Amino acid sequence: MNKIPHRIYLTEDQMPRQWYNLRSDMKSQPDPLLNPGTLQPLAEEDLYPIFCQELAHQELDSVTPYVDIPEPILDFYKMYRPSPLIRAYELEKALDTPARIYYKFEGNNTSGSHKLNSAVAQAYYAKAQGITKLTTETGAGQWGTALSEACSFFGLDLDVFMVKVSYEQKPFRKAVMGVFDANVTASPSMETEVGRKILAENPNTTGSLGCAISEAVERAVSTPNCRYVLGSVLNQVLLHQSIIGLESQIAMEQIGEYPDVVVGCAGGGSNLGGLIAPFMRDKLTGKHSPRIVAVEPASCPSLTRGRYAYDFCDTGKVTPMTRMYTLGSGFIPSANHAGGLRYHGMSPILSKLYHDGYMEAVSYKQTEVFEAAVLFAKRETILPAPESAHAIKGAIDEALKCRESGESKTILFGLTGTGYFDMTAYESYLSGKMSDHVPTDAELQKGFDSLPDIPQNRL
Repeated sequence: MNKIPHRIYLTEDQMPRQWYNLRSDMKSQPDPLLNPGTLQPLAEEDLYPIFCQELAHQELDSVTPYVDIPEPILDFYKMYRPSPLIRAYELEKALDTPARIYYKFEGNNTSGSHKLNSAVAQAYYAKAQGITKLTTETGAGQWGTALSEACSFFGLDLDVFMVKVSYEQKPFRKAVMGVFDANVTASPSMETEVGRKILAENPNTTGSLGCAISEAVERAVSTPNCRYVLGSVLNQVLLHQSIIGLESQIAMEQIGEYPDVVVGCAGGGSNLGGLIAPFMRDKLTGKHSPRIVAVEPASCPSLTRGRYAYDFCDTGKVTPMTRMYTLGSGFIPSANHAGGLRYHGMSPILSKLYHDGYMEAVSYKQTEVFEAAVLFAKRETILPAPESAHAIKGAIDEALKCRESGESKTILFGLTGTGYFDMTAYESYLSGKMSDHVPTDAELQKGFDSLPDIPQNRL
């Protein structure tokens, strides 16, 4: 038997030409988006003031299994895709495990992450509609960087509201966004009405993705020929990110493998939803039964300690309401270093799958996550982003279970990006200054108290 290569690369011709819509195979659909004023389900045209029309259609389309990827997007993808599937031989040796560990590496582009997969699509559709400006939020800065690249390529102006704690921790992220002509503002800011309100109530807030979303949406709806785009959570984003899982499945088929366990970090759900898409399809249709494991930070545990309820996607409560696992839109997580996972809610698709028992979830403290990150970097020579390191920790624990049981399982995890803009975090860990914060039940209750008091939440 030939040894499986360290890196498996597909050719450009083997790259998927369609995205996969996971909702088309879900027996029980996520609950509809609600208009916060009427509490009635939103129609597609209700989303047009916020999203461009094709993205609004993708957001609400639950029946189309496969969506053709437009040629201009495929051409852009080919500048950095297909991304490699990598066998973690050295990590396996370090763990002394019989498990076979693979990871899909999405960090081989300037944004340093998987976020470019959806940024390109959203910028393309906006340009095709004649939109001239976009607004967005960013946590760790990966999404903001990716969208800056895409907007620059398609000739669109971009305003980015970056969570204040990440803005301060990662000044070079702002610099990279500046290279691509984006205007970057620390959030919450004095530039929007909702930002001024949040600062009046809590002048020392470190910000959150929920705060930044509120500011970006307000800027979009108050600016001519402008739309808002989001890098995670939304159904349309999981659709675009499905290329990660589709490529992974093709590559694994080439080497005669299929994952027993699929592990991904979970913040809003973009990379996890993209990675698991075809494998969850197999599970939903009865073809295979892989375990799907979502890994989240203990400081922001929306799946493991959140509530399944209708909530606003933003702190300022200006967005439609969606039913998801949430800590409450008023929850402000501690200033940990996994900025991309500091979101109070979870993708409605993933929330529904988790609620219905198709997925598992675990949470870890950030010191144990960085311990896993350092081990991985030493053995596999890639410095992972703190977000990605959550998946590494989850995969390591699964591999250690195999060492104890003697089972030779196949483990696939998503390495969403690199950590070269996260050196203050690594320095904090290596110097012993990093601390762990796990919210108490009382702290979580403050967020739950902000949940909408509506009939749908009293069922």
